[in-house]
Amino acid sequence: MINTSNSINPPSDDLCNFIIDKLGISQSALELGLKRSSLENSPLPIVMWSYGLITLTQLKVILLWLKDN
Repeated sequence: MINTSNSINPPSDDLCNFIIDKLGISQSALELGLKRSSLENSPLPIVMWSYGLITLTQLKVILLWLKDN
């Protein structure tokens, strides 16, 4: 867990749509990731991977998408 007083920006709708539409992740898995990401003040893709909601391969796809968008 990162200890900081600065909040990270919430994930964009485009990122959430990409995770659901292109990677086939369920809405409930995304919602869990969003909740944990907010509570832990950590990036959504890292939280989803650390909780086993996405694979390492899917994490790499998301990170490449983030880099390009």
